Formats: sequence, C-alpha cells, structure tokens
Amino acid sequence: MMRFELTKEFIDSLCEAIELKDEKATLDLIEKLHAADIAEIYDELDIDEAKFIHLLLEDEKSSDVLVELEDDVREKFLQSMPSMEIAKKIIYGIDSDDAADIIGTFSDEKQQEILTHIDDIVQAGDIVDLLNYDEDSAGGLMAKELVAVNENWNITKSLREMRKQAEELDDVFFVYVTDDDNILKGTLSLKKLLLLSESINIKTACNKEVISVNVETPSEEVANIMDKYDLVALPVIDSIGRLVGRITIDDVVDVIREEAGKDYQMMSGISEDIESTDNVLVQTRARMPWLIIAMFGGILSSRVIYQFTGELSFLPQMAMFIPMITGMGGNVGIQSSAIIIQGLANNSLGIESPFKKLIKEFLIALVNGSILSTIILVFNLLTSDSYIITIAVSIALFSVILFATLFGTFVPLILDRFKIDPALATGPFITTVDDISGVFIYLAICKLLLGVLG
Repeated sequence: MMRFELTKEFIDSLCEAIELKDEKATLDLIEKLHAADIAEIYDELDIDEAKFIHLLLEDEKSSDVLVELEDDVREKFLQSMPSMEIAKKIIYGIDSDDAADIIGTFSDEKQQEILTHIDDIVQAGDIVDLLNYDEDSAGGLMAKELVAVNENWNITKSLREMRKQAEELDDVFFVYVTDDDNILKGTLSLKKLLLLSESINIKTACNKEVISVNVETPSEEVANIMDKYDLVALPVIDSIGRLVGRITIDDVVDVIREEAGKDYQMMSGISEDIESTDNVLVQTRARMPWLIIAMFGGILSSRVIYQFTGELSFLPQMAMFIPMITGMGGNVGIQSSAIIIQGLANNSLGIESPFKKLIKEFLIALVNGSILSTIILVFNLLTSDSYIITIAVSIALFSVILFATLFGTFVPLILDRFKIDPALATGPFITTVDDISGVFIYLAICKLLLGVLG
C-alpha cells in the first residue's frame, strides 16, 4: 500500500462525489486507502459527509476507521447512531480494547444498551471487564485477545490450539505459557516454536524470564517498560499472577503521543486537555487560568519598576535593557525546566541526586552567564557612554541567568518529589517568576551602583 498524502484537490473531488451522491465515485477514491488515512479524511469533512462515506465501507473497514479517529470526533460521529447498529456493525470483529475505547465514550445507560445487542457473550464480557479498569492503567490499555498455551502441552498440541486462538488476532508477537490455573509462567517466540521438535514439552522450551505488568500499573510506566526493554508486546497479570491480557506497541505509541500532548499543553499554560476542534468556550476556559496568573505577574513587575522610578528618571537608559533581561531569564528558565522534565518523563536522570543535578545546572549557568555577560559588556563598552549601565547590565544578566537556571531546575524536581506533574512548572509559571525577579535584580543592581559610583 502506497503512502497517502491528503491534498485539497482530493478533498474537493471527494466532496463533489458526495454532493452528487455518487457512491461508485466515492468508493473509487477511498476504498483502497488505509483506515488511518480515511480517519484523516473525516477530519476535513462535516459529519453528514463522513457518514455518507462510512455507510459505504465494509463492516470491518468501518470499525477500523472509527478506532483511528480522535475520541472527540468519534463521539460526535456516533452520537446519532442506534445502539444496535453500533453493536452489530462497529463493535463486532474488533479487538476488545478498541471496542472498550469506543463504548467508553458513551454514558452508562448507552453502554448497557450497546452491550445487550452484542451477540458474542464472551466479547461482551471482555468489554465489561476492560471498562472497569482505569483508562490510564495497564488494564485500560490491554486487549483480552492473545495466544496462550499450557506448560504441560507438547509442540503438536500447542500448534493446534494456537491456530484456533490466532483466528481472532491481527498480529501474534509472542505465545504466552500458563499453568492449569492460568498463572503466567513464561513466553515462547514463534521462531523457537517452529524450530522445536514436536514431542518437546512446552515447560522445558519456554522462556521463564518474562517481563509483565499488573493491571493497575500506570500507563506511563507501561510505556517506559516497553521502551526500556524494546518490547513489541507486554503480558498483563492480575494480583495473583493470572494472565488477563496483553498490551501491544501501537497502544503504547498512543499513550506516548497523548502524554506528550498533555505536557506540551501544560508547558504552554493550558490547564486542561483540549483539541483544536473544541469550541471557543472550552478552549477559552482551558487557557484563561494561566493567562490571568501571567497578567498579575505583569502587574507585579510593573509595581517593581515603579519602585525605581527615581533611578529611571535620573538614568533613562536603564529602561532599554529591561526587555532583554526579562527575556533572557525566561528563556534560560524554560530551557532548564524542559531538560529536567524530559529526564523525569523518560527516566534518563537515573540515580543522579537532585543536589548533583542542581550543581551541574549551576555550572552550566556559570558558563552561559559568563559568555553572555561578556558579550553584552563588550557591546555596551562600544555603544554606551554610561559606565554604570555597562557594569549593571553585565552583572544583572549574569545574576539573572544563575537564578533562572537554578529556579527552572529546582521547581520541577520539587514537584516530582511531591508526585505533582512537573510539566506544571514550565511555561507561564517559570517565565512570570523569572520576569519579576529579573526586573528586580537588574534595577536593584543599578540603584546600588548609582549609590556607590553615581
């Protein structure tokens, strides 16, 4: 399948076919596309146009497309569909984790309606089990479909049973080995299974050094484990070690993308998870809290400047460098906090103590501060006729860089220590504090030098 690139010309052609109710022309344009590409197309269409396409798709393809849609788009798309149609055409035939994700977007009453229309009792039971788990846990990520063999079977019987189980799966990465009580005992790769003699017992052939997670394990921890050990699939067990499901790499990629999006929004001062398709009121509500905090930070900065109006009147050139001082402080603080947050997110900080990290960042600040303050010193020596400004700007810039670096390092570490998302420490919070402190440090140094040298 060739990679699809969405263009305006394609959308125009598709909309024209839909407007003419030309089913053949519409299908000719989309039927060979991947489900993810069709989901991308839906984002460019209104609901009625998307539904026209959806009704033309085969049941399996239509289900795959819905799985690929963003949650809010999927919810809008399914709102007007009857419960029976959702159960028969969408839920039927897809993995239990995807089915649970789709049903989970509805109210409890609607969920019950859909579940009653699912003919496969086993599938309905699996979906109910998954809906009971926190969506941000391993239980909320896992699918119930997997291939498992008993440790007491031989290769011949295992292969026979695997063929039956594999019919329900799109991909088989590992074969899981359990005992008579369904306790996870090990794993077996498909390659090894094919190379073994048919008479060999599974117990002697399986890999007993198995990495697994509990159903309550947070999704971020699951992602870190799969990343650390380069796993494409991860078995999930309950509190007594019974095998209850598996998590595949595509589920983890979704988690990583969602967490990165949330962190980016927090770092930008957006207080809740929103999408670009959300209405004006929702987006305003998410942005407003930190904007208000930033506004009051600006008011406080202006009050700090007001306290030095005498010095500014005596030496107006002082005001020229306030934007540079505050801007550098904010940039340095954001850089430091971003490095720490990245390290905390992917566990790359290792066992390094917070004190050692502060010392390292302090040394970096010394180097950066020395270089930048020297550059501005040379600049002012060449362009300014005020030695007070020349000295004050260099000292203030050096001091602000030191403060902003340490502050940007210290705050995320403290928040992480108290189990608070350190992404909250970046963006408006860091820049607001650095702006206020930068203005104060700069003007205080200017006042001090005016008193000593003026």
